[in-house]
Amino acid sequence: MKRVSEIMTDNVVTVTPEDNVYEAAVKMKEHGTGFIPVVEKGGDKLIGVITDRDLVIRCMAEKHPGSTAVDAIMTKGIKTASRDMSVDEAAELMAEQQIRRLPVTEGDRLIGIVSIGDLAVRNIFADNAGEALSEISERVH
Repeated sequence: MKRVSEIMTDNVVTVTPEDNVYEAAVKMKEHGTGFIPVVEKGGDKLIGVITDRDLVIRCMAEKHPGSTAVDAIMTKGIKTASRDMSVDEAAELMAEQQIRRLPVTEGDRLIGIVSIGDLAVRNIFADNAGEALSEISERVH
């Protein structure tokens, strides 16, 4: 049985709550992602995430300036996976939460990210989770 640690991306781009949303948007563009974990300043404790959707809905649509702190619009209280979690369990958690990316933590320390793409490329879907994840993907497009 495959573990999350075998498929996760461990080179993760992050921002801090004090960074501004403009800087977060630039990092998203530079790294071709719509999802960036938020970690405490000077550390790797995961405290939230910021997505391209957060930037649009919670920032631009509410007319916040680019200098707004990430803390003001980030998503908190997110679910995470552990490195030892099975890939099927991670897929099921992603399906339940209807999310496309899942931070991987050791305690509260960010160590990686598992994405829908990591699962799809390797054809590692649990039956039910695979169907649910496909539905999430279809709703987005």
